[in-house]
Amino acid sequence: MKRPSGFTPQRPSNPEPSRPDSSRPGGQERPGRPQGEDAPADPLPFTPVAQEEPSPPAEPVPPRFPDLREAQKQRRRIERAEVRRFTAGSRRRRRTWLSVLGGIAGLALLVCLLAYTPILSVRTIQVEGAERVSSDAIVADLSSQLGSPFPMVDESAIKAALVRYPLIESYSVEARPPSTLMIRLVERTPVGAVDTGDGFLLVDAAGVVVEAAAARPGVYPLIAVDGGLKAEGFAPAAAVLRSLPADVFALVDTVTATTKDDVRFTLRDSDTTVVWGSAEESAFKAYTLVALMKAQPDFTEYDVTSPDVAVVR
Repeated sequence: MKRPSGFTPQRPSNPEPSRPDSSRPGGQERPGRPQGEDAPADPLPFTPVAQEEPSPPAEPVPPRFPDLREAQKQRRRIERAEVRRFTAGSRRRRRTWLSVLGGIAGLALLVCLLAYTPILSVRTIQVEGAERVSSDAIVADLSSQLGSPFPMVDESAIKAALVRYPLIESYSVEARPPSTLMIRLVERTPVGAVDTGDGFLLVDAAGVVVEAAAARPGVYPLIAVDGGLKAEGFAPAAAVLRSLPADVFALVDTVTATTKDDVRFTLRDSDTTVVWGSAEESAFKAYTLVALMKAQPDFTEYDVTSPDVAVVR
């Protein structure tokens, strides 16, 4: 090795005396150590350091996938949530309809329970419109219906009891809860009297005898047709009498007819004759007759067969 120029190593002029090793007894120096000159310092004791062995590299952990069953459950939960979301409106409508139907069914059940129990049953029978027939007799004939629930009232039994009364033209049955059965009657209306030779029969337009009397009923017209109730002219004559207004009906004394188109009648307390024709347009004919009698009171015959062109004679 080459020494650098200008560098001259020099020794110290006064070297320090060596110091005895105080660690040894008697101040003895360590054998083998140079005396009288600086000796290098004792080296530090060497202690080997235990090195940890490197751990083997960890095996790569495979990525963890969710369990298949759990994934299926999760998918089903999601699907159910979507189905509920998209069917919320239909479920709401279905609940509404079910509520309505349930209310109707409950109401129907309640009505049935009330209707078919003794709570709503016939305990009283009332008859209205009975003038010529006995209402007490009708109530007695219908006593078999007492105690029956209103839906179980026997209509055929009521009809069988009432057809025995010829004066009843029609009837209706009405239930009045909680316990009344109402029978409304329409009795036959007499339209005239027929002379039989032995007396007079008060009849309605159908020829049903309403009453028999020895003398002619004064408030009813006399139907004067050959053959009595079986005559061909009886039906048209009775039909005209039934169609007359009350004010004109009170003026009629005797009515005759041979066919349905030649009905005519005479007026009370006069010799006036009215040619009526058929029962058609009776209201118009009655209006025309009243107007003619007021405008032309001195005539004995009024022909209103054609009310548009009435004729007086």
